[in-house]
Amino acid sequence: MANYDRYADAKGFIVVYPSTKKDNNCWDVASKATLTNNGGGDSTGLVNMVKYLVQKYNADPTKVYATGSSSGCMMTNVLLAVYPDVFAAGSCYSGVAAGCLAGSPGSSPQSADPKCASGKNIKTGAEWAEQAKAMYPGFTGSYPRMQTLHGTADHFVEYLNLAEQLKEWSALLGVEFTKNVTNTPESGYTQMVYGDGTKLVGYSAANVGHTVPVHPQLDVAWFGLA
Repeated sequence: MANYDRYADAKGFIVVYPSTKKDNNCWDVASKATLTNNGGGDSTGLVNMVKYLVQKYNADPTKVYATGSSSGCMMTNVLLAVYPDVFAAGSCYSGVAAGCLAGSPGSSPQSADPKCASGKNIKTGAEWAEQAKAMYPGFTGSYPRMQTLHGTADHFVEYLNLAEQLKEWSALLGVEFTKNVTNTPESGYTQMVYGDGTKLVGYSAANVGHTVPVHPQLDVAWFGLA
């Protein structure tokens, strides 16, 4: 698990490490409840936790961020899509697009429809965006900024899912691919920049499997907390 404690101590922000014991320790990213704003699923539970902490510690509600790896990255995508008015940005590792597992009997490798993790749930950006917007049909504001990383050698949650995430967030954020930057943030990683790079970036990690090692400093910088 990533550790952001020293960054939180240095910069004065709150960090929380939620987890689930359900479905082989995987967040529910498949049910109608979790994929609906205030639907009562895992996503709602996490948002209620955020709202409680914001109130208890008088935190800035405009500076709430989500991050996670594998199932945590899947949930990061879901949180930003279902609660775009709660989160300012997300950064995550080795996950799938919001809605990729919609209707699946579960969300873990043991319970899920394998179509999503195997990279066979392919849609256009417009199709992904339509599905995401249906999760919160009353929302008319701007969607959160997104940063997502995936390894080319990932055969547990296939690398093809990186492209699907980027298509979804490109459409939601209204930005197009502009350029690749090689060996960023380290050798073997390629940064994929959309627009001016302030709303959406992806990272392809050559020969890295499941999962891409967490880069806390990269996350904190993306959140504007560095």
